[in-house]
Amino acid sequence: MKVLLVNGSPHKDGCVFTSLSEVAGALKNNGINSEIFWIGNQAVQGCIGCWKCHEDGARGCVFQDRLYTEFVTKMKSSDGLVIGAPVYYAGPPGSLCSILDRVFFSAGKYFEFKPAACVVNCRRGGASATFDRLNKYFTILQMPVVSSQYWNSTHGFTPDEVRLDQEGLQTMRTLGNNMAYMLKTAAKSGIPHPAQEPRIQTNFIG
Repeated sequence: MKVLLVNGSPHKDGCVFTSLSEVAGALKNNGINSEIFWIGNQAVQGCIGCWKCHEDGARGCVFQDRLYTEFVTKMKSSDGLVIGAPVYYAGPPGSLCSILDRVFFSAGKYFEFKPAACVVNCRRGGASATFDRLNKYFTILQMPVVSSQYWNSTHGFTPDEVRLDQEGLQTMRTLGNNMAYMLKTAAKSGIPHPAQEPRIQTNFIG
């Protein structure tokens, strides 16, 4: 089993990486493989609402850039997902939301029913708003949200400061342990995914 850990910070080895590394260590202790996937620090194409990805024969998003194709490919072979983000103006970075909008909308079949969680790092405030924003990606694709012993946040302006946040790091380890527990429980049960009704969508227009 494998969990994909997405580093949504423009800093490859920064605070978010430090938090995700703690999750990765707990997963490893439980016999679960993981990979930290950095989205980079370049401009990211956002979704333009063209709906081309939902047409018959579509290969996914109409923009087949490297970040998109790598993300989807890695998710295909992953059993769980953890998204890490710093706090920018009480929310996730725009670059992270741009790629998440595209992969969740165009490649949802590779995410459905896989356990997921987000982790957030902030200097001081805005963690709960960022946490709320990211969790909404999971609930729209029926991904079981993995909990921890507190909201999944760490605090610090530098990696060294994050390493001093003992409660935050313990929260990361508990998250990794709980993710491993959920993956192993699901694999052991052998219970199939719930039957799906045809999707109903209404636009609330009178």
